[in-house]
Amino acid sequence: MLTVETRHAVHPEHAKGMDTAALRAHFLGQGLFAPGEIRLIYTHYDRFSLGGAVPAGGSLTLDKVAQSGTDSFLDRREMGIVNIGETGTVSAAGETYRLNCGDVLYLGMGSGAVTFEGAGRFYITSAPAHRALPSRLVTVADCVKVQLGAPETANKRTIQQFIHPQVMESCQLILGYTTLEEGSVWNTIPSHIHDRRMEAYLYWGMKETTRVLHLMGEPHETRHLFVANEDAVISPSWSVHSGAGIGAYSFIWAMAGDNVDFTDMDVIQPKDLM
Repeated sequence: MLTVETRHAVHPEHAKGMDTAALRAHFLGQGLFAPGEIRLIYTHYDRFSLGGAVPAGGSLTLDKVAQSGTDSFLDRREMGIVNIGETGTVSAAGETYRLNCGDVLYLGMGSGAVTFEGAGRFYITSAPAHRALPSRLVTVADCVKVQLGAPETANKRTIQQFIHPQVMESCQLILGYTTLEEGSVWNTIPSHIHDRRMEAYLYWGMKETTRVLHLMGEPHETRHLFVANEDAVISPSWSVHSGAGIGAYSFIWAMAGDNVDFTDMDVIQPKDLM
């Protein structure tokens, strides 16, 4: 029922020499959503973890994860859960939350075992926490929406902020998602890096035949990954993260690190990318 993979941190000098297979092995997460299973990736980037739970009409419980070294995974962690499937429920600490597609659930440190039920496809993100904060369900109607980009630069998009200082308080986890408008393909342009926190992307809402070209690497030493629907990208603090897609797509972004200041970043203009 539970599978956990560990990903160690990669130095940028090491990444420069990686071929396509190595880049994908270290930075791409595939096959996270399997019916009747919970699959996690435990990373050494700010100890951030990500994964998927697909109860497929049944029930799945996430509790002890050996990599965290605690009796229960959330003993010293917080969690953000996004439902990218049909309606389902998540239960923790004696409460049951109903999540429609696109809704986000925050679970504070000490929430105990987490049970997933129903027809949902639950994307799981988690980071270490230093204090317990109230759990909260943030629906699509509750989030803060920010419009960015323009049609002439093919990057008109809507950023929806859920676990974010403008919506609610967390320890270090920040989460939301971005949706490109019809005819726009580029995300996160101009690109940026943020040395004080890592980030992970989950691409979703894509057709089986389409792909996103995800740009990564240092600004002067870029690399790329071709990603499919429900693939995740692990982005170290030294790496840019931008992309262009074939057809409609959205991506869930989640961050962990020193602070929760969303604008704490170093912008890299396209002319400075190599």
